[in-house]
Amino acid sequence: MALFEEEIEINPMVSSLLNKLANYTNLTQGAQEHEEADNDEGPKKKEVKSPQMGTFMGVYLPCLQNILGVILFLRLTWIVGTAGILESLAIVLLCCSCTMLTAISMSAIATNGVVPAGGSYYMISRSLGPEFGGAVGLCFYLGTTFAGSMYILGTIEILLTYIVPKAAIFVAEKKEDEVNALLNNMRVYGTCCLALMSVVVFVGVKYVNKLALVFLACVVLSILAIYAGVIKTIFEPPDFPVCMLGNRTLQNNNFDSCLKTKVIDNLTVTTKLWRLFCDGPELNATCNEYFVLNNVTEMQGIPGLTSKVISENMWSEYGPLGKLVDDKKLESVGVRASAQDKYLPYVVNDITTFFTLLVGIYFPSVTGIMAGSNRSGDLRDAQKSIPIGTILAIATTSFIYVTCVILFGASIEGVLLRDKFGDAVKGNLVIGTLSWPSPWVIVIGSFFSCCGAGLQSLTGAPRLLQAIARDGIVPFLQVFGHGKANGEPTWALLLTAGICEIGILIASLDAVAPILSMFFLMCYLFVNLACALQTLLRTPNWRPRFKYYHWALSFLGMSLCLALMFICSWYYAIVAMAIATCIYKYIEYRGAEKEWGDGIRGLSLNAARYALIRLEEAPPHTKNWRPQVLVLLNVDSDQGVKHPRLLSLTTQLKAGKGLTIVGNVLEGTYLTKDTEARKAEQNIKSAMSEERTKGFCHVVVSSNLRDGVSHLIQSAGLGGMKHNTILMAWPGTWRQANDPQSWKNFIETVRESTAAHHALLVAKNVDSFPTNLERLGEGTIDVWWVVHDGGMLMLLPFLLRQHKVWRKCKMRIFTVAQMDDNSIQMKKDLQMFLYHLRLNAEVEVVEMHDNDISAFTYEKTLVMEQRSQMLRQMQLSRTEREREIQSITDESRNSIRRKNPGAASSTTRSRSTSAAEDTQEDEAQLIHDRNTASHAAINDKAEAGPDRVHMTWTKDKLFAERNRNRECNANVAVRDLFNMKPEWESLNQSNVRRMHTAVKLNEIVVNKSQGAQLVLLNMPGPPRNRGGDENYMEFLEVLLEGLNRVLLVRGGGREVITIYS
Repeated sequence: MALFEEEIEINPMVSSLLNKLANYTNLTQGAQEHEEADNDEGPKKKEVKSPQMGTFMGVYLPCLQNILGVILFLRLTWIVGTAGILESLAIVLLCCSCTMLTAISMSAIATNGVVPAGGSYYMISRSLGPEFGGAVGLCFYLGTTFAGSMYILGTIEILLTYIVPKAAIFVAEKKEDEVNALLNNMRVYGTCCLALMSVVVFVGVKYVNKLALVFLACVVLSILAIYAGVIKTIFEPPDFPVCMLGNRTLQNNNFDSCLKTKVIDNLTVTTKLWRLFCDGPELNATCNEYFVLNNVTEMQGIPGLTSKVISENMWSEYGPLGKLVDDKKLESVGVRASAQDKYLPYVVNDITTFFTLLVGIYFPSVTGIMAGSNRSGDLRDAQKSIPIGTILAIATTSFIYVTCVILFGASIEGVLLRDKFGDAVKGNLVIGTLSWPSPWVIVIGSFFSCCGAGLQSLTGAPRLLQAIARDGIVPFLQVFGHGKANGEPTWALLLTAGICEIGILIASLDAVAPILSMFFLMCYLFVNLACALQTLLRTPNWRPRFKYYHWALSFLGMSLCLALMFICSWYYAIVAMAIATCIYKYIEYRGAEKEWGDGIRGLSLNAARYALIRLEEAPPHTKNWRPQVLVLLNVDSDQGVKHPRLLSLTTQLKAGKGLTIVGNVLEGTYLTKDTEARKAEQNIKSAMSEERTKGFCHVVVSSNLRDGVSHLIQSAGLGGMKHNTILMAWPGTWRQANDPQSWKNFIETVRESTAAHHALLVAKNVDSFPTNLERLGEGTIDVWWVVHDGGMLMLLPFLLRQHKVWRKCKMRIFTVAQMDDNSIQMKKDLQMFLYHLRLNAEVEVVEMHDNDISAFTYEKTLVMEQRSQMLRQMQLSRTEREREIQSITDESRNSIRRKNPGAASSTTRSRSTSAAEDTQEDEAQLIHDRNTASHAAINDKAEAGPDRVHMTWTKDKLFAERNRNRECNANVAVRDLFNMKPEWESLNQSNVRRMHTAVKLNEIVVNKSQGAQLVLLNMPGPPRNRGGDENYMEFLEVLLEGLNRVLLVRGGGREVITIYS
């Protein structure tokens, strides 16, 4: 292993790695078993036993216990009677299909690697990312908590309705007050029960887990008793008579015989039933009309399997609140319904019934499929046990529900099925009347089943909340991650009890059931989505051991969940989705950044790849153009950001929603500068975060700055998402710099941006630009439009004014007119142009006359050229310096000779000299650059393309103006030669003219825009001859003198704004 000595220090040997993997425990880090926590202080810790639970005990039975519960015992018979056998089967199959498809998706996720303790939340969050994980995890937590409320309400309903009705605190004196009395009793007893269960969970959760088998045994025995009772009805149906008045069902609580009168000792006397419908016990008393006209009959509530009652129970019997439960096949003398009927002892609907309501009430009876995955930390082989146990449990419970629907409809009369509380059979539980050997088997079994399920919910929900809090993805929940020394979630239990109390105060089982259905359905929806995404994205890490899954099944399950949400209750569905969305956005905005290799990130990568390939197919249309900015940012010696206001300006420009790449170049080699590069990247990202600049950071290490910037301009971005605009700061210290590379790099960057057809923005005095927190009041953004650059000057103020910093600023556009221009017509044309562009701006045309060149201009030019010569001489060798001095001397002599000839020859020579200078010594062209039509024609006549830029108004004017300027400039040069001072004679007349233009334009701009919040100005192009680079910087400095915030704009050679829609 000598070959790998250096690698062993960093990477482990395979033998040690395999040993660690084999001894992996799927307990969460920091979690302790109760016994381990109790013995921490001892000299030797007790070893944690490895999980030993198998499929049957660890998954199958817990799922069975959680799925079968309160709805089966308290509501299934009522659902069958109300919806009929066919629609009840549809409800059962719809809900069970949803859970089966979800179980298949869950099995695929659970078998794709080791599932630590945390179960469903862990699977969703690691598959869909922290935002979805937190949102769905909290929804699952709320669903589990409201499930606890439902189980407690079920417990109290069984206690007060079927076990000890006399324990009720609130007793209704009138029949119409019975519902309110029941709800108040549920609230009082439910709160007490919740407090008791919370204390039990707080004190001894391990006893709750040990009692789970007892509660499960109650459920199994109850179901067996139901099947035994159904079989017994074939031979000997139980005696549970139902008293009918006409075809209406009577509550058999306050009378013992189903007779109006009876004969005792040859005397006809009235019964208790008579007194309920008449105003006295006398035979001649005034009685209810319907009672008088119809006979009282008695029918068996459970005729048995052989009674053919199944045909009568096939169809639905929905009705409004207060509808009488009646039997259509019995004879009845019709009487108009009276408002007094609700005070009489009839069995009536306590709520309005319809199909979608029943779906919402029934769905909680199929939840609980996550019980096995929640126990993944206790399983011997979770990847094998979870799929097998969960799918078998769903198959078993689905069989139980389907057979129960059919058997209930085939054995029990419809009027008794629709009697929700068993009032027609002396207050017995309807499903209990069917069981064998006694109704009490079902009553006691369902009571303990609901108690156990409630305790399990109060045990599981706080742990789920604790797992979410410890992940740190939701900052305000971090307090709930703490607990007792052994890890018990004390604070989470208190919050769970508080939320559970809300459900108990609702007090109605039928109202709470749809609420928890929403949260569970949302959780199942995202489990299916996670599986479908992972399958379709084909991520390399997606290798489930469970092979019987498909993305189409997951999408079907997801669609079914979404449909069931809106079927159950559209308004609850919207509320649940709103809660999940708020949690998602909160985590996205404030939550901790987690990278879990989730499917949403994989989806983003795939979507980005697809979009980039599509963008590559064709260049963007002018209507889709937006500034994709490459920000060239400098850092100091400590890798701190020099001009953070550049990032502020970028953020303010991002109303175009374009791309932002912040680039930086470090001098050196990557092997020696990698640490500095990482530090610079981190500092730039921090600055971007502070300035709220959304984009990417790209730090390049290069042998010199010039090459590094060139590499950034060429290679930054990817495919169609490449920058089209470069933003940089003006090199304010270029005159003081001992190293001339600062301004040379600047000019080369300008040239390279032009060559790459990128727009260029240069911010002067960038540190005085406003931050994102400032709000500029009254002020203007002034645009000086000299050359048409594709519309950048028009678009940038519009984008800036979309941001709140510049929103109150007005836009003003200035354009320059010369002697032969019609200023009035130019203003009208410009206003019409802006109208078509849908831009609001003030328009002003400024006239710029060809005045004589002033002495100030000559002095400026002289200082500039002397400085340029000095800079050149500082860089020359001794021999080259002597040669340069000789050339300067010769040039002076030639200028003296040129002063003697006459005016005509002087004019001709000056004109030819001017033409030669325009074509060969064009050192600093101020307005027209290599992108204009004139120079495009001169430089390369064969070249034609998008980099052709036009003058402000007409193309013909460009050529006329060029010829006129040459003639005028020649005449001016001749005229001024006679007035020159001796030291002015050697000046380059091209530089003099350009300095003259810079000075005059600067005077006009300062006069009009000195008080503007921002000035946008066309940026002149650099000289084609590199010998005049330092003069170019002087021209720009003179042009910008006296202005505070300036943004020099240079178009990229294509139209970026259009008048068309």
